[in-house]
Amino acid sequence: MRYVSSRGEAAELGFADVLLAGLANDGGLYVPATWPALPDLTGLHGYADIAAAVMAPYVAPDLSVETLSALCHDAYAAFRHPAVVPLVQIDERQWLLELFHGPTLAFKDVALQVVGRMFDHVLAERGRRVTIVGATSGDTGSAAIDGVKNCENVDIVILYPAGRTSDVQRRQMTTVDSHNVHTIAIEGNFDDCQDLVKAMFGDAAFRDELQLSAVNSINWARVLAQIVYYVSASTTFAEAPTFCVPTGNFGNVLSGWIARRNGAPIHDFIVASNSNDILTRFINDADMSTRDVIPTLSPSMDIQVSSNFERLLFEMNRRDGGLTAEQLGRFRATGQLHLEADQRADFIDGKFRAAKFDDQQTLDEIGRVYTATGLLIDPHTATATAAARALGGDRQVITLSTAHPAKFPDAVERATGVRPRLPAHLSDLFERPERTSTLPNDLAQVQGFVRSVARVIA
Repeated sequence: MRYVSSRGEAAELGFADVLLAGLANDGGLYVPATWPALPDLTGLHGYADIAAAVMAPYVAPDLSVETLSALCHDAYAAFRHPAVVPLVQIDERQWLLELFHGPTLAFKDVALQVVGRMFDHVLAERGRRVTIVGATSGDTGSAAIDGVKNCENVDIVILYPAGRTSDVQRRQMTTVDSHNVHTIAIEGNFDDCQDLVKAMFGDAAFRDELQLSAVNSINWARVLAQIVYYVSASTTFAEAPTFCVPTGNFGNVLSGWIARRNGAPIHDFIVASNSNDILTRFINDADMSTRDVIPTLSPSMDIQVSSNFERLLFEMNRRDGGLTAEQLGRFRATGQLHLEADQRADFIDGKFRAAKFDDQQTLDEIGRVYTATGLLIDPHTATATAAARALGGDRQVITLSTAHPAKFPDAVERATGVRPRLPAHLSDLFERPERTSTLPNDLAQVQGFVRSVARVIA
């Protein structure tokens, strides 16, 4: 398998080089040069075996089938549920795909437990170290840190927006006592953090000096590992289900689109937004225009610039990297992105639907689900169960439950009167000392911090 950049200028690479690079050197995102069909999964039942089979065509020949299988089995042994990502029925046509049974209680673990192991394996083979820098709106940071905290060949620096994550999300990052883990609270919002990370990758000298790499969803390996749970869940029903996905950065739902494009029996997707509704406006009204970020009860979706939309845009442009780069440059300059009617007809219409829900509607939905089922759900999941009820119709709908309710205990308690408890392995989280730094939204200061903590092999 070879990979190309969504902006058309970077050289083709194999999987291992794409894994370590993260962002292409032309500023684009890597995608497979060709899309492989899904393999025959007959006889495979365990999630780790399905994951290895689905991912194998994308990583060959850089990771052998035996190595990939071992990495997957090791990664998913860390999950608290034997099914890894269990399906839970909440009414006659609504299901939750619980993606929060990993170490940090969020869907990011499903990918990053594998990706962290891939990093350590490839780096050990090559005798290299890398410095991972990433931006998080809440969950990616803790999942990335947990995925690489024991890696001998990785230093990681995670940027998060000061005061805009839940206390649990922040503490899961700042209380990790590992010599290779560092966090920075940025005085700004998530988009500011993301821009700083992209700027560091865009500085070629800095990138090469510190051997920068990424594990957020700009890294293809993250998107790849998320394809698996769409494939495994979609085969549950006699008819192709709808998936309802709470999303801000588009990476999770993009993985579903890839699964569908490659043969998974999926009817369509419902995108659920909070008050930061740029994706809902785009899907429903062809309005891709940025607005100020509004802090909400579902902070991981408080995003206006959805990085992974670039990968879909590349496909919508018939893989014209120059056109994609031009459009994204214009979007950055004007805050608006215009697409042609035929592009929407081929890639959006009939494939994506969308709905938005504000904080009060989210609280109402958390309360409704608890009253009806006895289940506690987090605010991100609640936007999606509300969207599934509004738009699901007569088809089976699988809603991605992306975070454990205990990551957002204040909102859940406000909606239900019940305060969800953290699992046993995090029961002392609020007693652990925090270790973090606060910096302004200033590239030079952030680069100085990263340089001060990185240990690279010349």
